[in-house]
Amino acid sequence: MKLLSYILVYRRFLLVLLSVLILLPLPLVICTKEAECAYVLFVVAILWITEALPLSITALLPGLLFPLFGIMPSTKVASAYFKDFHLLLIGVICLATSIEKWNLHKRIALRMVMMVGVNPVWLTLGFMSSTAFLSMWLSNTSTAAMVMPIVEAVAQQIISAEAEVEATQMTYFNESATHGLEVDETVIGQETNERKEKTKQVPGFSNDAEKSSSKVEMEKNAVTGTKYRSKKDHMMCKLMCLSIAYSSTIGGLTTITGTSTNLIFTEHFNTRYPECQCLNFGSWFIFSFPAAVILLVLSWIWLQWLFLGFNFKEMFKCGKTKTFKEKACADVIKQEYEKLGPMRYQEIVTLVLFFIMALLWFSRNPGFIAGWSELFAQYPGFVTDSTVALIIGLLFFLIPAKRLTKTTSTGEIVAFDYSPLITWKEFQSFMPWDIAILVGGGFALADGCEVSGLSQWIGNKLSPLGSLPVWLIILISSLIVTSLTEVASNPATITILLPILSPLAEAIHVNPLQILLPSTLCTSFAFLLPVANPPNAIVFSYGHLRVIDM
Repeated sequence: MKLLSYILVYRRFLLVLLSVLILLPLPLVICTKEAECAYVLFVVAILWITEALPLSITALLPGLLFPLFGIMPSTKVASAYFKDFHLLLIGVICLATSIEKWNLHKRIALRMVMMVGVNPVWLTLGFMSSTAFLSMWLSNTSTAAMVMPIVEAVAQQIISAEAEVEATQMTYFNESATHGLEVDETVIGQETNERKEKTKQVPGFSNDAEKSSSKVEMEKNAVTGTKYRSKKDHMMCKLMCLSIAYSSTIGGLTTITGTSTNLIFTEHFNTRYPECQCLNFGSWFIFSFPAAVILLVLSWIWLQWLFLGFNFKEMFKCGKTKTFKEKACADVIKQEYEKLGPMRYQEIVTLVLFFIMALLWFSRNPGFIAGWSELFAQYPGFVTDSTVALIIGLLFFLIPAKRLTKTTSTGEIVAFDYSPLITWKEFQSFMPWDIAILVGGGFALADGCEVSGLSQWIGNKLSPLGSLPVWLIILISSLIVTSLTEVASNPATITILLPILSPLAEAIHVNPLQILLPSTLCTSFAFLLPVANPPNAIVFSYGHLRVIDM
């Protein structure tokens, strides 16, 4: 037992040690560059999946091992760790920092929910739509973390409103019953004592009924937990939690910058196939937006039917007055919105810069007409989406947000400087440096596979798959990716599989986009477990869900 306890305590250390030693015969026995690169790939993949080391630390292993094995010189490996992707990420994080600093994200979410109304069915769709929209521009994690407190407040208000309605109805019923009893006693006051005794037995009977009702309510609470008055309340909380987890992930599919897996794929594809200038912000949006809308609507229908069921009369009731519950829910959302006050100068500037960034992204090279990148036609391919992101990102550090004042010795208040929309310290707190290093490690790994010939070797071994229908190959690769991403982080999954799927597509003479695009989207579909991705963990932490629910 003592040995087992030691193994349990030092399991991560042992896992790293065993991964390195057990796989060591691969480069020592075979002694080819392909085998040495495969050794590095397997070690990194195992450590990424098990997270025995932090993901970003594991991502540095190619920088250590490739020079030692003679696969790539250290200078070339190091250059793979910082690419165009990182400049794009910096610009996007500048925007996200300003949006969250000035509470613009909360204003957008609440306003969208107020627009769709307070009917629980449409309220869920409103939350999902606003969450998906925010997730297009912010990280999935920060979006879920921002929206969930609002959702929790609304859910609790709905539950308390129902309790208040039932309490009001019960009070009204009791008052009516008491009043009716007094009238009866006045009218039939001349009855015999026997009749009076029978009349007095009625309240006693009513008390027994109340005790029975209380017992039933206690049984309900024992089944659904102390937080919920009924199973329906519990189902509603589950519905809202899962809707936020789903929509924050689905919204991230819509833009290249929406989630790190999209960025990793775009950089990998543009690096491997530089002649194909087909992937940019506009083309990605045109492809993924319809798919995201379909997924969002289907998720809404599925979750609604699964937890609350569909009542079409309630969904499409027009002109009817709102129930007490709906009014209470609307009041909560309205109060949260009013707390924000009128729109401030900083929010307006951030919103304007946001629209300018999106407009420049879409119009750079839309495809069906000439974009503004044609102004730099003498330098084709030099201007990318990261150029736009950096221009807007720099403006956040330049545009004044408020004046800084000080009091002089004479008591006069004077301005001596100004504070920009965001500061470097605030940017640093938002910048996901671990993702930046992780993605760099993936690029280094992909370069090593290409230089060593491992990609070509994998492609040759997978070429017999060319006899299968293309749709079946896409289905198999998507299922493999979706299964792996449930137990490994999304960036790690896509980083491991891109160097394998690209040569597969080349070997079977299929457009790589046909296999890589579905696989990239499927990497985000980590819905089964709380640990599968951060939004799942955030909604799970509120205590409404069990693992089996997910």
